[in-house]
Amino acid sequence: MNKNKIGLVLGSFAGLLHLVWGLFIAFGLAQPLLDFIYNLHSLNNPFIVMPFDLMHTLGLIVVTFLVGYVFGYVFAALWNRVHK
Repeated sequence: MNKNKIGLVLGSFAGLLHLVWGLFIAFGLAQPLLDFIYNLHSLNNPFIVMPFDLMHTLGLIVVTFLVGYVFGYVFAALWNRVHK
């Protein structure tokens, strides 16, 4: 299993999910979504979505990409070690 490729795939997926979340915030859909999800779980939503900030969103995407890459890389390295 190629560690770099798995890292890139998992990192890209994590980054993409957070790009979508940033778009939800930008278009005013994030708070209703959170309220809906909490309501499905019979919970009150204690969180308030802050106004959209491009730099926060870009930072979130970069950090989640890096974390996803590291997790994918480590997973592939462990997989390769176990399956020798």
